[in-house]
Amino acid sequence: MFSPRKTDPFFSALLTIAEHVKEAMHYANDFKVTSVADLKEVSVQLKKYETEGDDLIHDLISKLNTSFMTPIEREDILQLAIKMDDILDGIEHFVANLEMFSLIEIDEYTQKFMENIVKSSDEIVKAMELLARKKLVAMRDHAVLIKEYERICDEVLRTSIKQLFLREKDPIRIIQFKDMYELLEDIADHCQDVANTIETIIMRNA
Repeated sequence: MFSPRKTDPFFSALLTIAEHVKEAMHYANDFKVTSVADLKEVSVQLKKYETEGDDLIHDLISKLNTSFMTPIEREDILQLAIKMDDILDGIEHFVANLEMFSLIEIDEYTQKFMENIVKSSDEIVKAMELLARKKLVAMRDHAVLIKEYERICDEVLRTSIKQLFLREKDPIRIIQFKDMYELLEDIADHCQDVANTIETIIMRNA
């Protein structure tokens, strides 16, 4: 169905988007926050990542609108791009809320969330690399791993909220941390959305 010799420009664009998301996720995870000023710096940088991500999506849509033929369904290309961009929007929103609340404490649950979300972003890039090489069936293993990381995040959410209500006495902090945990779970859900879209593409084209 595909010519193996040349990378399709749409697949190249999807890989670029995936790599951009991965870079943003690793930046957010690796940055050591010790002050509110640090939070501000991370928030500003992630806003730049989000804006650049929006530009990548816009470029892809323009390309879709002017192309007569696409290697897979237009809707699948767009869905995959948008779902990846949702991850980027999610991490930007999460850090913006940390800055708004001046929450510089990164607890064990936040670390576990981020660990699994970053792993998901790594797997998304690997899947897009395979897509660029037209190896659709091989993408499935990465979709399965992404779903496993999301399942782990589900468990982290339940445990984190349970422990929050057991340990924390300040109702304001309970609200703040509960919101933060749920935002992180939303990002994991966006990663799972990418995995689901990958599986749909495999089913339709492999």
